[in-house]
Amino acid sequence: MQIIKKVLIKQVITDKSKAKLHKNFYNHKMRLEQECQQLLFEQRKLQNKTGVSKQELSQRFQQEVKNRKEKIKLLDFKIEQMDMLEIGSEITEKEVESLVEVKVGSHWNEIMEETAIVIEDDIVIRIDE
Repeated sequence: MQIIKKVLIKQVITDKSKAKLHKNFYNHKMRLEQECQQLLFEQRKLQNKTGVSKQELSQRFQQEVKNRKEKIKLLDFKIEQMDMLEIGSEITEKEVESLVEVKVGSHWNEIMEETAIVIEDDIVIRIDE
């Protein structure tokens, strides 16, 4: 029988990976700021139409802008934390799923131990089982 097990993907911080992460965070932040500007523009455009509750419209748009601003704050925090990371440290990047074979007589604790794939500059350098 096969079961699905979660596997952590960890990244070793190098100058190259740090720059790549910084660029990704910055690009995501810029995209969110553009979305905020677009939402405000759409709100002004829709407020001139008749038959639309201006208060309800304003609340919905403000909530959407607020959600994006919270994400921007989180990105700022991540950038700040990333700047403090030392070269050579490991961070958990994401989690993937893996199929694991389970047989009668298998040791359950060994099967369910945390597994991690460690990557440095997009190359797998270690698999921790």
